[in-house]
Amino acid sequence: MTPTHWHLKTRALELPHAGGRLRRPLVMGIVNVTPDSFSDGGRHASVEAAVAHGLALAAAGADILDVGGESTRPFSEPVAETEELARVAEVVRRLAAESGLPVSIDTSKARVAARALELGAEIVNDVTGLAGDPDMIRVARESGAAVCAMHMRGSPQTMQIDPRYDDVVGEIHAYLRGRRDALLAAGIDHGRICLDPGIGFGKTHAHNLELLAGAGRFLDLGVPILVGHSRKGFIGKAVESALGRPATEVERDGGTAGVACRLAAAGIQIVRVHAVGLVRAAVELEAAIAAVGPGRMAGDSSVLPPSVSPP
Repeated sequence: MTPTHWHLKTRALELPHAGGRLRRPLVMGIVNVTPDSFSDGGRHASVEAAVAHGLALAAAGADILDVGGESTRPFSEPVAETEELARVAEVVRRLAAESGLPVSIDTSKARVAARALELGAEIVNDVTGLAGDPDMIRVARESGAAVCAMHMRGSPQTMQIDPRYDDVVGEIHAYLRGRRDALLAAGIDHGRICLDPGIGFGKTHAHNLELLAGAGRFLDLGVPILVGHSRKGFIGKAVESALGRPATEVERDGGTAGVACRLAAAGIQIVRVHAVGLVRAAVELEAAIAAVGPGRMAGDSSVLPPSVSPP
């Protein structure tokens, strides 16, 4: 059964579905409050810079803001709980109060998640699939928060050391099905669960491409699917292969938007990105084109989704 809404702590977000108002994936904007994230580490490391960035992403069309205080790039070092809390607490509080958008806390630590939820966060986004901290599921259940459980092989310190799969899509599908079932058995409401195949987390360039090509297979899990592919290494490698030089950030963002359109066409409900405005524009246009369909005149503005105005 295709989900029509993702139920958060205090509200529900409509998802793209047949016959619904929304025809594009939700866009989750990334707010890294870190000195060392792989793409934008250090740019928004102060509270004021992070809040300003989050508000700019909201103005650019984000549907959700995802705040994280610990880098999970390959070979990154863990951050102490007190340090992570110091980085994210005030940012979460202010963005929850000022942005008008639901805020997600990107953490694998239960105490960080609990404090963020007290300060207004609605979602726990955990790269360990809510399995890294034994108290995380309880925090999520008792708070009524939404959760996003991601697949990662190993840890950020080990995940890119020779990752191997016999069937990357099938194996990750089975893992996510198992996490869904474990969350349900632990008392997390079905409508609050989201799953993420974990692009770049314990996968090679080829694995990432296979996962994106097979992304539609995850939809039969019956919960929203989130894909976080933004600016990742496989995009840089594809651009470098085509152009014979390293990709610029602008080119990585262009690749990110292109992949987001492919994911939208496959039915993926949420994309997590850095360049919110670019991706939002791309998926809005993809939705408008998809809505025309065979036999409809391209000049007929009645086929545009409600979120796209005719020229």
